[in-house]
This record gives sequence, C-alpha cells and structure tokens, in this order.
Amino acid sequence: MRAPSIPLTPEGWPLIGLTVVVTVVFALLGWGLLAVLGLVGLVLTVNFFRDPERFVPCEPGLAVAPADGRVVKVGPAKDPLTGQERQVVCIFMNIFDVHVNRAPVAGLVTALRYWPGKFINASLDKASEDNERLAMQLTDEGGATWTVVQIAGLLARRIVPWAEMGDSLARGQRYGMIRFGSRLDVYLPNDYHSNVTIGQRVTAGQTVIAVRQPE
Repeated sequence: MRAPSIPLTPEGWPLIGLTVVVTVVFALLGWGLLAVLGLVGLVLTVNFFRDPERFVPCEPGLAVAPADGRVVKVGPAKDPLTGQERQVVCIFMNIFDVHVNRAPVAGLVTALRYWPGKFINASLDKASEDNERLAMQLTDEGGATWTVVQIAGLLARRIVPWAEMGDSLARGQRYGMIRFGSRLDVYLPNDYHSNVTIGQRVTAGQTVIAVRQPE
C-alpha cells in the first residue's frame, strides 16, 4: 500500500503546481485581478490537499473517525456489503475539511466494491444509495467486520483509493481520499456502540466514534 507524503497528499501536487504557474503568468503579464484570484485559488487548493499528522488513541476497543467533518446520521441502516442492518455513523466533509480518509480500526482489507452513481449533496441520506461510492470491508483481530464507504458528493468527482485487497491497516492509517466535498459512512459490528451525536464535529484518526461494549 502506498503512503502519501506529509503534509500534502501527492495527488495535490500537480494541481498546486498548475495553480502556481498560472498565478505567476498572470502576475508577469500585469493582470492584477486574475493574479489575486489565482493566489486565492492556490491557498484553497493547498488547504484542500493538506494532510496533517494525527494523534491516534491506542486504547483497545475503540474506533476512530475515518474523516474530518460533521456527523449527519447515527442510527440503523443496511450494510451495502453484507445486507445486514447495522448501526451506522455518517460523516459529511465540506470543501474546507481535510479529505484524507483513515481506517477506523486496525484490520485486514477483506472486500472492496465500487458503485458508479450520481453526485447529489452528500449530506443527504439518499447519497448513501444513489451516489458514486466505494465500500471497503475491514476484518479486525477479533474477526468482526467493519464496512467503511467513501461517497462522492455534489462537487466531488473522484474517489482516490490507496488500500488494496489483503492490506493490513493500523487504526488511524491513511487509506484514501475523496476530492472536493464528500461523505464517509461507517457500519459498526454489533458489539460496538456509537459514541457521537448528530451535528458533532469529528477529526479523522483522533475522535472516538464507537466503543466496544463489555460482554
């Protein structure tokens, strides 16, 4: 599995470089307004592709947020890979959030499935069924399965996966990103209960979103 560089994702460098060149050309030609707009675009592009380090909790029995953003749903839903009804935590990322996605738990990638689809607002529930998406199944050390779904949003036009079948991921490890506004749905095993509320802001790799219940 390929790991991105820090503090910017490799996917961002071509667009950042292009924006720099365009801005410099505008400035050299004396096109002040366009140069300023290019500079604003550069700042926004660097902001979008940033990839800061995170302090991942190491305590057992925890799951962390796979994405930065706002929790838009906590409740029962049908797992797209297994067809079972599970507790799901849905996180909406706006264009200003970090868009690098991280594994909620340590586990082995045991399934990947892609669906083409629409690009409606990812904050809406129907985005989980209608939008372009990529589901990854993680099997943790206890044999429980987790389904993490990357969903393209209104402005998103590309899901970028880094994890492959058979990869072993650590909790909080980077495994992909989605460009320009999107959503992550996490389907929990039955012995885990959600630890967040609707409207709560979460941080990928750091915020605990679920806790394993004692037997």
